[in-house]
Amino acid sequence: MPAVPRQPVACRHDDPGLLGGGDARSCPAVIGTPAQAYLDEDDRCAVAADQIDFAAADAEVALDQRQTACGEKFGGCRFGGGALGLRGGHERWTIPSMENLTTTPALYVVATPIGNLGDVTLRALETLRAADLIACEDTRHARRLLDHHGVRAATLALHEHNEAAATARLIDALATGQRVALISDAGTPGISDPGARACAAVRAAGHAVVPIPGANAAATAMSAAGLPDARFLFAGFLSAKPTARRHEIEALKAVPAALVFYEAPHRIEETVADLATLLEPQRTLVVARELTKLFEQIVAMPLREGPAWLAADDNRKRGEFVLIVSGPPPREGVDAAAERVLKVLLEELPVKQAAKLAATITGAAKNELYQKALQLKGG
Repeated sequence: MPAVPRQPVACRHDDPGLLGGGDARSCPAVIGTPAQAYLDEDDRCAVAADQIDFAAADAEVALDQRQTACGEKFGGCRFGGGALGLRGGHERWTIPSMENLTTTPALYVVATPIGNLGDVTLRALETLRAADLIACEDTRHARRLLDHHGVRAATLALHEHNEAAATARLIDALATGQRVALISDAGTPGISDPGARACAAVRAAGHAVVPIPGANAAATAMSAAGLPDARFLFAGFLSAKPTARRHEIEALKAVPAALVFYEAPHRIEETVADLATLLEPQRTLVVARELTKLFEQIVAMPLREGPAWLAADDNRKRGEFVLIVSGPPPREGVDAAAERVLKVLLEELPVKQAAKLAATITGAAKNELYQKALQLKGG
């Protein structure tokens, strides 16, 4: 009876001769001809899966070689150093490789949950646990999250009142090779939260700033809003002063996008009332309250009904709010303000140029302005 060749076993130590002589650092393994006749379907699947493992390892080696070559091209500095260099007056960045993102000295801007503590990402936890120092908007508030996930790093307060002084300490820590994380009370630092000035100063000092993405209240609310708008404008917090707030709303009225605002409970009624008064009543208002928390509530209604909805139940005025107002309704014809601008421009410019410039100034449709200009010239 002829000898039966050994059948391959699906693992990372397959016999290279039996598999056709391949390995992860030369070429992908293939099933040798002597083995193919003795493989049943399950064995073929197992070997195919192992081939994928080899191919992935091969790609990883190729990537490492490319990164090495790229690092040599830029002065022998490999990717993974996370440093900023200067050559000939131009900034040259070396970006930390994925496996070293939590161990390279840098400022890591870490998004944290906006409510539910389970919404922190695995990468965020890895980064926080590897940090030597964590800058927090409020250290007492942050400690709840850090303790919940077993993070023991030292903390430093960094908020809107001490950002300059605290940033200087971050830069000193980075200069000694420490890994520094930056978090806010909830969500992504630098977005209606402290952190933007710290990031700019750290980068100017020659250190890398690495974002660790995660929860964001505006994106969370938009994902569940169900609005048809193809784009949105994040406006953040409106002014606390009534006159200034109304001016800001008026300035946003013509923006062809959904408008996203943050608001505090003690100003929610005033803000919704101003939105209902100053914007078109047929727009949709989405009130997203206490997102990801126990009393989360997301409600959509015609904008004009917003004030009455809030007044109907005191509980609706509690918590942290994201307000979304759908984009403006389609314009019909040229409004009076745009027509006045067009008339002024027609006194000095040809029809086509006047219409184009009027569209830029007023936001009205260029084609409609062109047609109106022809009418005005003909009249």
